[in-house]
Amino acid sequence: MSTLVTKEAPDFKAQAVFGNNEIKELELASYKGKYVVLFFYPLDFTFVCPSEIIAFDKKLDAFKKKGVEVIGVSVDSQYTHYAWKNTKVEDGGIGNIQFPLVADLDKKIAADYGVLLDAGVALRGLFLIDKEGVVRHSVINDLPLGRNVDEALRMVDALQFTEEHGEVCPANWQAGDDAMTPTAEGVAEYLARHAK
Repeated sequence: MSTLVTKEAPDFKAQAVFGNNEIKELELASYKGKYVVLFFYPLDFTFVCPSEIIAFDKKLDAFKKKGVEVIGVSVDSQYTHYAWKNTKVEDGGIGNIQFPLVADLDKKIAADYGVLLDAGVALRGLFLIDKEGVVRHSVINDLPLGRNVDEALRMVDALQFTEEHGEVCPANWQAGDDAMTPTAEGVAEYLARHAK
């Protein structure tokens, strides 16, 4: 499995259910000029998946404030996505989440992103795509391991900070922290300030 980081995100066109429950084609290329968090999950009507999808939906305003679009993908059909959205959370659904869920019935999108298992479902892959359509960050979890949505937001902050300031973000960097100049002197200065 090779990484997509630093490469152009594989484009796709597929049917999706949008926030308003409209079913229509979604084309990734149409999001150029915006940041995108594209995440894969195994299947609708399962266990860890709704916890992640609902967590992304609860933080959707935070992503939007940063100019980020969130898109979920699984190997289910758009009709299954629609049914899941229109099932109450207490009955095993996800409720009316407000970002698109893409149908990857032929599993080509998951395969192109390197997250397709032999069993025919996707691992929990997450890809941060910049405004130029380049993958700048990815993380892939095994099926039982749910993702941290706050970490996805932190990576958006780090990417946007480096784009704006040209500095690099050290370990555990958070928005508002100081960063490093990408030179030997800059690293030494940063480490001296933060030595404990």
